[in-house]
Amino acid sequence: MSKKLLAQEIYKASHITGDFLLRSGQRSNEYFDKYMFTSDPTLLDVISEELVNLVPKGTEVLAGLEMGAIPLAAALSMKTGIPATYVRKEAKAYGTCKVAEGSNVKGKKVCIIEDVVTTGGQILLSVKDLREQGADVSHVLCVIRRNPNATEILAAEGLELRPLLTMEFIKECVS
Repeated sequence: MSKKLLAQEIYKASHITGDFLLRSGQRSNEYFDKYMFTSDPTLLDVISEELVNLVPKGTEVLAGLEMGAIPLAAALSMKTGIPATYVRKEAKAYGTCKVAEGSNVKGKKVCIIEDVVTTGGQILLSVKDLREQGADVSHVLCVIRRNPNATEILAAEGLELRPLLTMEFIKECVS
């Protein structure tokens, strides 16, 4: 599938309009419901196949952020053979009490997997948690970068953002 067709399919499957409060605190009249593209097996397969090309060489663990990026990390793990870990917004208060469940991240090169990035706020919090556990984190992959400023925000924290698609590109493809 071409990137243009993929952008159109993601838009068709997940773009909704209304009044939305984003995690960043910003309001938007449009929203990408990532669960609509991560729960569609055909789209998830194509997206993960495209993300394979963005995974940095030497990556040892793929870290899917709760909750939307967990299916992406799992699918990408299956395509690449790279183990995955699933990063909670906060450690659970029972059981293992871990913030990252799955593959061990200590001393490993970890690549963050995210669905939609506006400002990268949750990414920065999760990277801090992972680095405190000894992870070497320098790359972030996402399906959609909503805001171009996210690249600079993450770069200021030593993170390279590699988006599969940008909001600008998607808009060009559907207009």
